[in-house]
Amino acid sequence: MDQRMDALPLLETRGLKKYFRVRAGGALKMLHAVDDVSVTLFPRRTLGVVGESGCGKSTLGRVILRLLDATEGQVLFRGENILAFNRRRMFLTRRKMQIIFQDPYSSIDPRMSVAEIIAEYMLIHKTCSGRTAAFQRAAELMDIVGLARRYAGAYPHELDGGRRQRIGIARALSLSPEFIVCDEPVSALDVSIQAQILNLLMDIQEDRGLTYLFITHDLSVVRHISDEIMVMYLGQCVEHAPSDVLFENPLHPYTRALLSAIPEPDISMRDREIRVIKGEVTSPIDPPPGCRFAARCERVMEICREKTPPLRQSGVEKDRKEGVPRSAKEHDRHFVACHLEF
Repeated sequence: MDQRMDALPLLETRGLKKYFRVRAGGALKMLHAVDDVSVTLFPRRTLGVVGESGCGKSTLGRVILRLLDATEGQVLFRGENILAFNRRRMFLTRRKMQIIFQDPYSSIDPRMSVAEIIAEYMLIHKTCSGRTAAFQRAAELMDIVGLARRYAGAYPHELDGGRRQRIGIARALSLSPEFIVCDEPVSALDVSIQAQILNLLMDIQEDRGLTYLFITHDLSVVRHISDEIMVMYLGQCVEHAPSDVLFENPLHPYTRALLSAIPEPDISMRDREIRVIKGEVTSPIDPPPGCRFAARCERVMEICREKTPPLRQSGVEKDRKEGVPRSAKEHDRHFVACHLEF
């Protein structure tokens, strides 16, 4: 791939929002599933998106792919806003943007054989000269994802979860995409199978130069595969940093609590402090102004309940006071949405 193209973002979201209309208390209100999320993802990189269930991470992935319509904002793929594409142009763009779903069984047609499932997209998009060529390509993809060709005529219910997920990966690769949303692709699998699938995804990324948006609630998994990590809470990004930086120096109180809960396979760490998040979760339905984590934060201040903290670079105010050039600081790419001064 052209190095000049690699220097430009493959995917950007700008002020992306997704609200769902719900009925609460007898009135129609808006549930803020994704609220003003802006990310930049460069080619051949992996952005991990983490957060507890209901934080909006899966909705974010679906809105980026236009599986759900955005309420507001932009999704730029190669600099073009795909939210403005007509149906025909979006159909062509989908060849470059694919998804691996969380549940490998419910995301595939149980009435189709393995080979038919993998060949389906190629037949719809007519990327092969005919059915024979499509099924030959499906067999090659089975080799790539480590699925024995003897399963070509098998049906999903005859296979275990790991093999089903390999079918999903092969299907996502069938159109030779540039960008793949991995929506918790290992959460439904045994730990030993999880490692196999993660290593497979990393090998495929290296071989094909793919870009991933990797969604998960497992912090140990996201550290293994991600170049950068975005932490979400109730639809908003609360921290975004390179993977190593985030784990070495978490800033947001929510991120710190999440990292303290990671099990350590070291008996010498058994007495380490685990930060328990207390308090009630703020409702995502028409949330009031202020930090959405304020009700559960042990360092909450009055301003936290009154004003929504912007996502800002860490250490900016401190560097200004000390006269340190921003280019000399590694936290140039460390962003946090918090009123505390870091």
